Amino acid sequence: MSDGDVVKVTIEGTLATITLNRPEAMNAFNQDVYRGLLQAAQSLKENTTVRVAIMTGAGERAFSAGMDLKMIAGGGGGAAVMGSYREGFDRLFGLKSIFTAYEELAIPVIAAINGYCLGAALELSLCCDFRIASENAVFSLPEITFGVIPDLGSTQRLPRIVGWGMAKELVMTGRRINAQEALRIGLVNHIYPKDQLMPEAKKLAEELAKVAPRLMEGAKRAVNMAVSTPLDWGLRLETDICLGAGSGASFGEEARKFVRKE
Repeated sequence: MSDGDVVKVTIEGTLATITLNRPEAMNAFNQDVYRGLLQAAQSLKENTTVRVAIMTGAGERAFSAGMDLKMIAGGGGGAAVMGSYREGFDRLFGLKSIFTAYEELAIPVIAAINGYCLGAALELSLCCDFRIASENAVFSLPEITFGVIPDLGSTQRLPRIVGWGMAKELVMTGRRINAQEALRIGLVNHIYPKDQLMPEAKKLAEELAKVAPRLMEGAKRAVNMAVSTPLDWGLRLETDICLGAGSGASFGEEARKFVRKE
């Protein structure tokens, strides 16, 4: 698949839909997905007709299962610990900058989370302005069980959304929670029956699109500023901590163990 295939952007009027499109791999992130996400964010930044974006996953099983563990197990696209510290820092911070691009878009972004939303996928969803989920959605930051500190922004963004205690529980245990628990702790705004997820996402998008673009951009920026202390330094600190702690040193081997169980 090309970049354009694995991340599809469709535009209908003022609504853009970004679809993670690797259903055969539960929409897991590989290098093409990262490139596709960056290209999609750049295109939306330049498109003055789009007022709202919805991000979702193709297929019935997942928004995304996160990082492609088969790619990691094979030694590709993997640990930031490879090479020098500077190379690792630049590479890792570059990946999280792709996610931040969605947070910084002038338009609101709705994550319509269908099924599994794990690891890097959950970290991406935290950059969206709204998260709505199907009743069968499952959330987790399993990185700690693979010998990695979550390193694409969740240690900085998640506490701002669900509070410090719950964020630490999710980050430090890697446990999974269902849609009902995600709603209870404030991780998602609403949950819906599976067949109603996209219709409800579009309904919210239509409501948001009625607001004047300059007002929407200002409101989004103001709220983001209120919860950043400041986020850019937090993201840099997270990168430094992850690399300094040896995070990822055993990621490839742990991924191979996981893949061998399939």
